[in-house]
Amino acid sequence: MKSDKKKVILLLALAAFIAVVPLFALKGAEFGGSDDAGSVMISKIEGKEYQPWFTPVLETFIDGELPGEVESLLFCVQTGIGVGIIAYNLGRLRERKRLLSGTGAAENAD
Repeated sequence: MKSDKKKVILLLALAAFIAVVPLFALKGAEFGGSDDAGSVMISKIEGKEYQPWFTPVLETFIDGELPGEVESLLFCVQTGIGVGIIAYNLGRLRERKRLLSGTGAAENAD
């Protein structure tokens, strides 16, 4: 059990290190969105300003842009659904492995 705690602490420290290093290593860098970077690159390649092919459905429906808070909410909902699907499937795989190995729930109650 002590080995597992050390492993978790080490992995959390590694994750924090990976998240913090770019902030110090790239002091003058701009961390922009990929949408902006893509349209800028297309403009450079084509030599003219990028024009989107269509407008988003919700922006057409409400006749304007979505507020930033609503975009963040929709992104969080989408992320939650994705995490739920991944967690459900990981749980099913673990349960399948447990059932196929023949061990009962009482034996895995560590």
